[in-house]
Amino acid sequence: MLVLTLTAASCSRHAFEEQKPAVGDTAPGISAADLSGRMLRLADFRGKVVLLNFWASWCPPCREEMPGFQKIYLAYEDKGFVVITVAVNEVTLAEVKALGILFPVLIATDKVKRDYGDMSFPPVSFLVGRDGRIIKKVKKFYPEQELREDVEQALRG
Repeated sequence: MLVLTLTAASCSRHAFEEQKPAVGDTAPGISAADLSGRMLRLADFRGKVVLLNFWASWCPPCREEMPGFQKIYLAYEDKGFVVITVAVNEVTLAEVKALGILFPVLIATDKVKRDYGDMSFPPVSFLVGRDGRIIKKVKKFYPEQELREDVEQALRG
C-alpha cells in the first residue's frame, strides 16, 4: 500500500510540473467576479508580481497559508506585489472576513479551471512575474518564508 501511495504521489507531482500552464508560459487570462460581483482581470495587474492562489474553504492547508499571504501582501504591496485568490468552491463573505483576507477573492469559472488545470486538490499557487509569465508553480502549502524569498527575487527582476 505504501508503494502505491508513493508511486501515485510521484506520478501526480510529475504530472503537475509538466501540466500546462508551465513555468515560463504566459499565465492564461482570467476574467472573473469577486465576492461583491465586481469583475477583475489578471491583465489588470500586468506590471506587478502576482500570487495567483487557488483554494477552497473546506481545505485546511488553504486556510492555514492565508495569514502568511496576508503578511507578505501588506509588506510588498507598495513595491508592486499583489495576491489574488481564486475560490474553487462557493465561499461566503463571512468566511473570507474570518480569514482576514484583504486581497481580491475571485470565484473560479469553468474556463479558469480548464485553463489552469486540475484544482481537485488545492491549494495550488502560481507566481506570475511583471511580464505575465509564470515564475513558479506550487501544488501544496506555500510556506510564508519561501513565498517571501520568491517575491523578493521576482520584484528585483
